Amino acid sequence: MKFLPVLLISTVLASFSAKAVEITITCGPSGSDVEFCLKHAQAWAAKTGNTVKNFSPPTSATEKLALYRQLFAAKSGDIDVVQIDTVWPGLLKDHLIDLKPYSKGVEAEHFPAIVANNTVNGKLMGMPWYTDAGMLYYRTDLLKKYGLRVPQTWEELTQTAAKVQAGERANGAKDFHGFVFQAKAYEGLTCNALEWVGGHGGGTVVNANGDITIRNAEAAKALNLAASWIGTISPTGVLNYEEEEGRGVFQNANALFMRNWPYAWSLLQKNDSLVKGKVGVAKLPGTPSAAALGGWQLGVSKYSKHQAIAADLVMYMTSASVQKTRAIHGSFNPTLPALYKDKEVLAANEFMGALEEVFANSVARPTTATGLKYPQVSQSFWNAAHEVMSKRTTGEEAVAKLESRLKQIRRKHW
Repeated sequence: MKFLPVLLISTVLASFSAKAVEITITCGPSGSDVEFCLKHAQAWAAKTGNTVKNFSPPTSATEKLALYRQLFAAKSGDIDVVQIDTVWPGLLKDHLIDLKPYSKGVEAEHFPAIVANNTVNGKLMGMPWYTDAGMLYYRTDLLKKYGLRVPQTWEELTQTAAKVQAGERANGAKDFHGFVFQAKAYEGLTCNALEWVGGHGGGTVVNANGDITIRNAEAAKALNLAASWIGTISPTGVLNYEEEEGRGVFQNANALFMRNWPYAWSLLQKNDSLVKGKVGVAKLPGTPSAAALGGWQLGVSKYSKHQAIAADLVMYMTSASVQKTRAIHGSFNPTLPALYKDKEVLAANEFMGALEEVFANSVARPTTATGLKYPQVSQSFWNAAHEVMSKRTTGEEAVAKLESRLKQIRRKHW
């Protein structure tokens, strides 16, 4: 496979501006995302003579989208390069430039499905930066200690977590929990709940034809099972957990299982991690296993005063060499299929060799079918799941109420 050079800097860059400019990029609010994003953005700046500034958005994807919409409504040029969630290209299409004039066709080297997701009305709204799928992290030492296997179903996870939790607490680990995940009422819960429902054969809330499918016995059963975890194998506080809260508990050796995205792998292997060398990664439980598809893209705001230079930064940040470095040192999943055969990438992330199966069975959120109404659909779903886990309703009542709510949102058409 032939990659374009890492530094895709136009030879006529000087024509864009008589002097160096400052480009603002949303690198994220905290953690390794900021570290690796800024590292490469600053490398680009050093080579081009420009400067970069980080715009720190909220940690919650839901709050981040709301902030973007507020800035775009005001036609603000405060952000040049925007991080775009996999479900946002259609929602933000009127506020982003078409990157095709700047890409020189390099998008053909990325996963076709991701490029298609990022293309709206023939315009490339974002370059693929890294992709994601939900995964199950587990303590290899503890499963071996108790003679247990990696669970294949959510019911088996429940039983295994309860057994190990009881054993560890009996041995003095009073703060030990069986399972941590993202249960705060936000987009992350939509991903988790889709995995439970899909893993029980309950569908995807809204199918590809736009039909509302959530009201079924399997979906209700999945939500009821999740509710049974709260206060038993999962701390009550999980109801306010996003990704980093769960990682903190797991990394401090206080949990057997964790549902999270692949980014957590490299952090769990750091020297200050209490579980370094004791972690395994597997596909999520379920029949079938149904990992929520995630990932982030980089786009350029239509209101940027330096669109061409910002686009050049995007092409640099999403290039093969930068993605390889991010994969090796940050365990960010590349969007270039060739990198999954790269020996250095696989040596640093042993689990990436098995990701083909995970991505093949991943579950996309119903963004295409619901269009601009997806945010309302997702919020309704995560609220329904949160109510069940908070013991304010049952799974059966929740899916019936959710069906009614989604019909109101749909009205005649999505």
